[in-house]
Amino acid sequence: MDNEFPRLLDAYLARNRIAPFVRRTPLVESAWLSKHGNGNVYIKPENQQKTGSFKLRGAANKILSLTSEERARGVITVSSGNHGRAVAYMARELGITAVICMSSTVPDNKVQAVEELGAELAIIGDTYDETNDHAIRLQVERHLTFVHPFDDREIIAGQATIGLEIVEDLPQIDTVIVPLSGGGLLGGVALALKSIKPDVRTIGVSMERGPAMYESIKAGVITPVVEEPSLADALVGGLGDDNKFTLDLAREYVDEIELVSEDEIAAGMLFVLEKEQLVVEGGGAVGFSLLLGDRVNIEGQNVVVVASGGNTNLDVLVQVAQGKMS
Repeated sequence: MDNEFPRLLDAYLARNRIAPFVRRTPLVESAWLSKHGNGNVYIKPENQQKTGSFKLRGAANKILSLTSEERARGVITVSSGNHGRAVAYMARELGITAVICMSSTVPDNKVQAVEELGAELAIIGDTYDETNDHAIRLQVERHLTFVHPFDDREIIAGQATIGLEIVEDLPQIDTVIVPLSGGGLLGGVALALKSIKPDVRTIGVSMERGPAMYESIKAGVITPVVEEPSLADALVGGLGDDNKFTLDLAREYVDEIELVSEDEIAAGMLFVLEKEQLVVEGGGAVGFSLLLGDRVNIEGQNVVVVASGGNTNLDVLVQVAQGKMS
């Protein structure tokens, strides 16, 4: 049971559980992308969640699923920014202690957002994996409850609620394009969609710099990657040596994985700001990068692009807009 995938039922249960804390985001038609690709393109703006990203769905489902004793001990997590903010938000809402571990490379705006929510912050390590090792040690020392950022049944079921909303709002969906890092988001969305409509095409998009899931699937085993600075900082990090769910979920439910360059990511961020009036961070913009580059054929199809988060630094956004950052 511990290694079984979440089920479609888990996604429906999660939706009911998290409803008081999570917004049901709409599908917004993109006239520009529809014309560009000769299809019907819709945006799922998860950047409009209360914490600025989809991560609130999984964090809410996980923490609300904990026993009273587990909550009383307090929670701890490791994060590249958005998950930590989501955990901190839920901890504040429920009145429980939260420790958020982040690496030294996490952007200042994401660190500040966690601090403002009142969580205890631990900045340690220069890579996600180093920080994760520290978080596990701290969890044991202080008897805290670990809230994994992606490789967890309740986390994945929470992210799967996005898939439920998509297929309900667009039953005739043909293709979904989703940012890909550890695989909790894409795994959950793909599981929900394909459980309801098996012929849906699921495409994950990662950055070229250190795409852990892409490299692991290509190698057939968990493969360490070198973490490099990227506009898609939310997608940085490995899968973990003890990965239970997301690698196998990606193998079973994801049809394609595409990689985009830093220039393409910058173009995606700028496009969605100019044409759609949406602030989307680099990791949330990779799906737009893919479509702008005509990397996939969507002619005649109904397509949903998930804009997974909008927590970008203003300085970064200005530099992207000025063509100075890629």
